[in-house]
Order: sequence, then C-alpha cells, then structure tokens
Amino acid sequence: MKRNILTKMVIVGGVTVLSSALLAGCGSKDNAVQGSGKSPIIVEGPMPIEAEKFAGKLKNVKEEKSGSFVFYVGTLNDYPVIVAKTGKGMENTAAATAVAIEKYHPAAIINQGTSGGHDPSLNVFDIVLGQRTTNLGSLKTETKLANEGMDPTLWKPMDLMASEGSAGEDPNAEKPRFYDGDKDLLEAALAVKDTYTKGKVVEGTIGSADVWNNEVDRINWFHTKYGTSVEEMEGASAAQIAKAYGVPFLGIRILSNNKTNGGKYDPSTAEANQEYVYEVLKKYIENHG
Repeated sequence: MKRNILTKMVIVGGVTVLSSALLAGCGSKDNAVQGSGKSPIIVEGPMPIEAEKFAGKLKNVKEEKSGSFVFYVGTLNDYPVIVAKTGKGMENTAAATAVAIEKYHPAAIINQGTSGGHDPSLNVFDIVLGQRTTNLGSLKTETKLANEGMDPTLWKPMDLMASEGSAGEDPNAEKPRFYDGDKDLLEAALAVKDTYTKGKVVEGTIGSADVWNNEVDRINWFHTKYGTSVEEMEGASAAQIAKAYGVPFLGIRILSNNKTNGGKYDPSTAEANQEYVYEVLKKYIENHG
C-alpha cells in the first residue's frame, strides 16, 4: 500500500525535533483487502446491471468511490475481490482501471459485460472469452479533397502504440493492435465452461469503441478485417491500461444481441454472464489463491 509521509516540527522541552506520521494516501485499501495479505482480483462491469449483481455475491462488502467510479470491496471464498462499476465507454473504463490498479494493486483483472455479435454463428446468450481484444475506434481515413465524399470501407486500422511519433504518418502503424488474454485466466474460464448451460462458450476476439454499430455491412467489415466475434465499448481500453501496468487481463463478454443473424436484445444476458464469471473467478482463486 502506498503511503505519504508527513513530517512536522515539534517542540519538546525547548528542543526542536522531527516527528513523522504515516498517513494512508490514495492507495489505501479496505480492511477486507488489506488484512488478507493477498492482492485482490478486480471484476469490472460498466453498468449497474453488469456490476451490482456480482457485488451481491461477495461477503464483507464495503463500497468505496473515486470520482464517479464505484468499487465494491469484499471477499469470495476468503479471497479479496473488488467489483468495479466503471461506467460506459472507453475513457471511463481506462480511467477506472488505472485508478483501481493504483489504489488496490490487483493480481488480475476481468472485464465483463454484454456485447453485440459480429459473428453470425454466435447467438444471444453465447459467451466470448477474449483470446484477443482490440480497439475498433482507432482508424485512419483515406485522403479526399472537398466534395470528394467519404468511404469508410477504405479506412485503415491505426495502432496508436506503434511508436512515440505520429501514428497517422507512420505506415508501420496501419494495423490493429491486439491485447492477448492472460493464459491462466483463460485456462480457468475454459475449465468451467461446461457449467454454463444457456449458450456456447468460445474463444474469440473482442472489439471495443465508443460507437454503437447497427449497419450490418459495417459489422461484417470489422468481422472480416479484425476477426471480431463481438463488439462493446470498454474492454480494449481496460486491456491497454492493464498491459501498461503488467496486470493479467481477460475480457469475458456475452452476446445480448446479434444484428448479423437477427438476435434480439435481451438484458437478462448481463446476469447470466455474471453467473459464469463467478464460476471462472472461483476456479482462478482455487488455482492461484
């Protein structure tokens, strides 16, 4: 736990001495985490329906806040677990993930929630384990002059992490960046996939962006160009921050709808996904706790 050292001058018997007090700073942890001596596992969910149900499964829960982000600090099988309600979108999730890492120093992060299907072979209630996660909103357009129109099918992926120079001017940046799911988290998820009976559990690619795609041709373009199984609005930003800090990461997303095969939106998928993630978490704790 990070601490700030406050040093103050104190007069004792006419002699000036130094007195230091250790004050818990912004890195302070809840007693459930601090007292265990173990680094917690963080489970992220953007919306209340994707976080609060899971938080209800923990014991000794205490709610903490940083900015607009809510952290439910508790235990599962006597192991510290923190559910982070990040809010929707890439910026919220990146910030919440960085705050959580600095504040709680987690052993691993699972980003979970609902998503829209890109793969026509997947149906509502199927679950995708993020073997890879990628940012679908990082794009470079073709050069066109005024009145020459626009053509999104010609846009290119842009890897903002390719170099410290201008990604827009670097031809080596014209490719997607993929963040691999942690092998141990994937192993735990695959070990319990037979406990999930409401659909399939598959490995795939999760795409993220602050865009809600309803154009099937556009969805198919991403599916072909990036190999995406689903899209959502958070996972890639959490994966990027986790990678920056060296924290094991896995995205787990359930299809709440699928425009490519007519699968209608079902909000109850959020709870179904949390039930599965709960089993994944128990298995991971069993293997690594």
